[in-house]
Amino acid sequence: MRNGKVDLTNERGVQQMLSLLKGAALPPVEQTAKDPFVGLTTDGVPLRGLFSLADEGFESRSAAAAAMVYLDQLSDTERGRAVSTIDSPDWQLWINAFLTFPEHGLCLQDLDENKRAAALGVIRACLSSLGYHRVRDAMRLNGELGEFLGAYLDTLTEFTYWFTVFGDPSTDGPWGWQLAGHHVDVHCFIVGKQVVLTPTFLGTEFRGEEVFQEHRVKALEFMNSLSSRQRESAVLFRSLLPPELPAELAGPVDGRHRAGAGQDNLVLPYEGLRSDLLSAGQKELLLALVGPFIDLLTDGPLVARRAQIADHMDDSWFTWIGDSQSDSPFYFKVHSPVVLVEYDNHPGIFLDNDQPQPFHVHTIVRTPNRGDYGKDLLAQHYAQHHH
Repeated sequence: MRNGKVDLTNERGVQQMLSLLKGAALPPVEQTAKDPFVGLTTDGVPLRGLFSLADEGFESRSAAAAAMVYLDQLSDTERGRAVSTIDSPDWQLWINAFLTFPEHGLCLQDLDENKRAAALGVIRACLSSLGYHRVRDAMRLNGELGEFLGAYLDTLTEFTYWFTVFGDPSTDGPWGWQLAGHHVDVHCFIVGKQVVLTPTFLGTEFRGEEVFQEHRVKALEFMNSLSSRQRESAVLFRSLLPPELPAELAGPVDGRHRAGAGQDNLVLPYEGLRSDLLSAGQKELLLALVGPFIDLLTDGPLVARRAQIADHMDDSWFTWIGDSQSDSPFYFKVHSPVVLVEYDNHPGIFLDNDQPQPFHVHTIVRTPNRGDYGKDLLAQHYAQHHH
């Protein structure tokens, strides 16, 4: 260290930082994955009747075809590792930190160029063009961070991400996939012409203000629309500095995030500003704020998801931590019965900024009340087809 700070200009400095982080309380992901799935709730009891099987226009044929192209290229040994059952606990084994459990699936870094391209083809077939490029930007920036540091190149690369297929790719039955690694954790559950893309965690340690610019712009636009009284309800803390926050909102791994890895059964009461106190115009701004978090969805599912969130707009809550200047770091979340989105700025992990900065971004999207991983839809599918 130098002057009490970790020197990240060499391999030894990086290892020092990693040692510090390993001493932090990491989420008990492997243990919580074994617990009966409840989903994120406000009181421990999931609300029922929020989700239903439907034709939302998802291109299931293209997605299934891309998955078969990928799987058909794999050897028997690779395929045995690449595929898990649709109800496997591997769905819940992901983390944006150090693995505390064995890897599953195949690492894109270890695949040859053709197999890797086929795996990326599955992801491309399931996401919007904008969403796919955001995921790939986060992956590329992970590699650029490793190149900039010249260290820890077994983790900070463009393709150190594990890809797992769940179930049998089909145009009508349930299946899906997971892409998991540093700053990228995407879950895609598919049943028929319907898709669920939560939980999703996307971030980057630098250039985050570019990749996630729309998230910031729309958040600040909404904040600037609030009256003084509305701001008093929305803002929990006016500072994002760790010494000025409660310990549970100042950790080195999750920061202000509440719904990260290992939090599939999180009990999170509503807090902040309830949107039934907003004007019609402010509600539109709040709905627009959620937009960049769900735009990984393709056209039909995106329209359906927007309508679902809009239907619960009067029971949505907005929370803010930090300043609201255009160049300030901050945290915010929107929480309703059918969606939870979080945006947070962090201090350096591999870089040496000891305070949160706008260029280090973490975002999370969840579907509360058993919506994550398509759990509620899968149960409905079983009820209809497996008596």
